Amino acid sequence: MSKYIYIDGWKTSLRFSSAHIIPEYEKCGRLHGHTYAVHAKITGEYDKNGIIMDFSLLKDTLKHITDDLDHKILIPEKNANVKIEKDDSSVKISFLKKTYVFPLVDCVFLPISSTTAENLASYVLEKMQKNITIQKNIENIEIGVDEGYGQGARVIKTFK
Repeated sequence: MSKYIYIDGWKTSLRFSSAHIIPEYEKCGRLHGHTYAVHAKITGEYDKNGIIMDFSLLKDTLKHITDDLDHKILIPEKNANVKIEKDDSSVKISFLKKTYVFPLVDCVFLPISSTTAENLASYVLEKMQKNITIQKNIENIEIGVDEGYGQGARVIKTFK
């Protein structure tokens, strides 16, 4: 029997609102934004205390990640089609004959190739793993990022 814990980002306020651009797609290549929700499903065996993972630890970790992304412009640092130029106060991004200039403090630079829901879910999973020690009872972690209610992406990492 599979056992898991689940956190619904819509219901637990694990949300962030951000702007982004997906240069590879015409419609999404325009600056636009979403209110995102982050979800987590942790599958595993009960530990000696009868839990799979501490809800508080998981929620606090995800809250820090969402807070860092909230009300920011998400910029993918690993996209070969996007030229990024930074100075002390601003960032200029150029792609497909478009140029945007933003205040540096309004941007977050992500080590991903595109700011799709799929890549954002992978980013959140990696950040979560850096901040939580994954105990031996954990079988897999699934992170979801919705870019609106009912529309999103999920990634799963298996440990056993």
